[in-house]
Amino acid sequence: MPAEEVGERGSGSVLAVAVVAAVLLLFFLLLPVATVLSVQQLAAAAADAAALAAADVAVGIRSGSPCAEASAVAVANTTRLDGCLVDDTTATVRVTAPVLGFRVSARATAGRPPGDSAVPTGHTGGTG
Repeated sequence: MPAEEVGERGSGSVLAVAVVAAVLLLFFLLLPVATVLSVQQLAAAAADAAALAAADVAVGIRSGSPCAEASAVAVANTTRLDGCLVDDTTATVRVTAPVLGFRVSARATAGRPPGDSAVPTGHTGGTG
């Protein structure tokens, strides 16, 4: 066996270990980022649902307190209601969710569009 080949024996194993280590390092660096992004989406969905629930109460579709309903929906979505503002038939909420030792937040607004006139329940606007 030539001397050049003997000195390179096992170098493929070292290269394979280096590639595996680089992939694992990349995975462990990206895992927290993916976790935070996932919880951010969860918080955004919870804020949307809480705002819609509060707007339903504000509009009169459901009875109760808009902010209490928003809080119940936020808790059901594993978040916490941090702010609730109801202006006529529009509700704006802010929720937070814990992730990796800190909190991410999301805000959502729901209600009737500006200038939209109320249509009584059961009326479709048709002549029939």
